[in-house]
Amino acid sequence: MSREISRRTFIKGAAAAGVVLAAGSYFTWNGRNIPEKVQKGDVTYDVLIIGSGGAGMRAALAAAENKDLKVAVLTKLVPTRSASTMAQGGMNGVTGVTDPNDSFESHAFDTIKGGDYLCDQDAVEYFVERAGKNIYEMDYMGYPYNRQDDGHFHQRKMGGHAHARAAYFEDRAGHAMVHTLFEQCLAHDIDFISECQMLEISMAGEKKDKLAGVVAMDMRSGNIIGIPAKTIVIATGGYGRAYWVRTSNPYSSTGDGIVAGMNVGIPFKDPEMVQFHPTGLSVNGVLLSESSRAEGALLVNKDGERFMKKYAPEKMELATRDIVARGIATEIEQGRGIGEGITAGVYLDFTKIPPERIHQRLGQVADLAKRFAGVDITKEPVLISPTCHYSMGGLEMADFHTGETRVPGIYTAGECSCVSVHGANRLGANSLSEVLVFGHTAGDGAAAYAKEHKYEGSQDQLTKDSKKWLDSFEEVTSRPHDGNRTVPEIRDDMVKTMWFKAGVFRNGPDLEAAAKELSVLEDQYKNCYVGDQSHIYNTAYEQYIELGNLLQISQAIVQGAIARKESRGAHTRRDFPKRDDKNFLKHTLVFKEDGKYRFEYKDVVVTKYEPKERKY
Repeated sequence: MSREISRRTFIKGAAAAGVVLAAGSYFTWNGRNIPEKVQKGDVTYDVLIIGSGGAGMRAALAAAENKDLKVAVLTKLVPTRSASTMAQGGMNGVTGVTDPNDSFESHAFDTIKGGDYLCDQDAVEYFVERAGKNIYEMDYMGYPYNRQDDGHFHQRKMGGHAHARAAYFEDRAGHAMVHTLFEQCLAHDIDFISECQMLEISMAGEKKDKLAGVVAMDMRSGNIIGIPAKTIVIATGGYGRAYWVRTSNPYSSTGDGIVAGMNVGIPFKDPEMVQFHPTGLSVNGVLLSESSRAEGALLVNKDGERFMKKYAPEKMELATRDIVARGIATEIEQGRGIGEGITAGVYLDFTKIPPERIHQRLGQVADLAKRFAGVDITKEPVLISPTCHYSMGGLEMADFHTGETRVPGIYTAGECSCVSVHGANRLGANSLSEVLVFGHTAGDGAAAYAKEHKYEGSQDQLTKDSKKWLDSFEEVTSRPHDGNRTVPEIRDDMVKTMWFKAGVFRNGPDLEAAAKELSVLEDQYKNCYVGDQSHIYNTAYEQYIELGNLLQISQAIVQGAIARKESRGAHTRRDFPKRDDKNFLKHTLVFKEDGKYRFEYKDVVVTKYEPKERKY
C-alpha cells in the first residue's frame, strides 16, 4: 500500500535522486575511469586528494577555489561509493535553529567529555566554531535536509549531547552529503581518477624527503601508473575491516592511507582507540543508526529489562557509544543476551515509535533490518550487538589550522587522520562535521602550499617505483599454492584474533597473545597464495594489498593497546579498569621503521576543561 507524501518530501527525494542521476551520467559520458592526460603522464597535479569521501571531496572543493591550480581526486571506488555514504545520523553544529540554548562551549564540553578527556581541546574549540558554518554551507550547496515547519533544517539530539544539534536527511545523512559534494566537484571541473588502488606514496631525493606523487594500480586494466603531485591530501577513511565480519564499515575500509603515510614517516596516532558502535545487526555487523535511539528505540535484554539503567541511569540509551557498547557486551557475557557466540545480542525495540515516524526518519534502518535480519521493526524488536564502527586514531595531523602532517607537502583529513577531536570515543554525528571542517581546512592548506612551491619530486622516481610494483605483481600472482596459505585464510585468522583478543574488552595476556598471532600471520603473508594472474579487474591482488595493510593496522592497534595500561573511552582493559590521568593523559604515536614499531608519546592539550570523572 502506498504512503502519502508531502510536496516537501517529494522535492527532497527528487533533489537527492537528481544528484544520483547526475553522477551516473558523468561516468556514462566520460567513458574513462582515468583521464587521458594521467594515462599519458602529461599532468602534474598541484593538489591530489586520495579518497572520495566527505573529507576528500570537501578538500577538493576548497583547493579548487584557486582557479589556477590543477586538482584531482584519486579513489579505488567510484566517487559516490565511499564509506561516508553509510553515515546515517547527521552532522553536528551549533546553529541555534532548533535549540536556541545551544552554544560552542556546550558542544566543546560534550565532545571533550565524550572523548574521555583525550581530545586536544584547542582543536575541539576550532572544530565547534566551524561546524555550524558547514551545515549552512551544505544547505547552500543543495543538501536536502529534513525541515522544520518554519523551513529551517531540523536538528536532533544524539548520544552524549546536551542539545539538539545534529542536522540530517532522514537516516541517510552521509549518502546525501557525498552526492551533494560530488555534484559540486563536477561543477568545478575537478578530475576524478576512479577505480585505482593506491599502492604507495612515492618520495624522491637522497633522504626520500621530497614528494614525488602517488603510485596506483588501474583496476580496469591492471596498469601501474605514477601520478606526480606537488601536494597530496590523504583522506582514505578508516580501517574497520580489521574486524571483518564484526564491523559496520564497507569492504573498502582497509587503512590504505594510514599505512602509506606510516611508510613515509607519518606516525599513527592513538591506534588503540577503536570505537565499537553498540547497535550493529547481530547477524553481520551492519549498522543501525544511533538516530534509532535518538528517535526513541529502546535496548532490552532477554528478560525484557531496559538494562541501560544499570550503566547510565540518566542518559540510558543515549549515553556515549563506548558505555552503551560495554553495557550490551556485559549483558551478553552474563547470560542475559539472546543467542550464542559471535552473533549473540540483545534487542533494539522500535515498537513504541509511531510507524509513520519510522518511515519518515528511519527508513534506511527499517530497510536494513528487513533485508539482513528479516525483521519488520514496526512490529517486533531486532537483535543487535556491538560492531567495530570508527577509528578515533589515524595519521597525526601536525597542525589542525592547515591539515598538514610532519612530512612537507602531505596533508590529511577525515577518519584516516587524528586531529585529535574525538579523543578516546567519538560522539554521534561529530564525524560528518569533522570531515567537512577539516576537509575544508586541509584543502585550503594544500592549495596554499602548492601555490608557494614548485614540484620538487622526480618523474624518474615515480617510474622506478611503478616498475617495482609491476615486478611485485608478477611475483605475487605467480606463486604456486604449494602449502602456502591463501589471503582469505590469513584474513579469517586475523579477524578472530582481533575480535576475541582486542575487541570491546581487553587484557594484557590476550593482547600479548594477539601480537604474537599477528606476527605469525605477517610471516605467512610474505608467501601467501593469490592465484589470479590476470591484469583486468584482479580483485584477488587488490585484496592481497588490502590484507597487508590490515595486518599492519592490526598490529599497531594491539601494540598501542598493550602500552596503554588504563581504561579510557573505547579502550577497556579489565586488568587496568581505571582511567589513569597521571600516566596516560597523552597520545600514542606509532612509527613503522625498518619493519619494527617504535613508540613516542605526546601530551594532550588542555585549555579550560580540566579532566574529571565521566558520568552519564
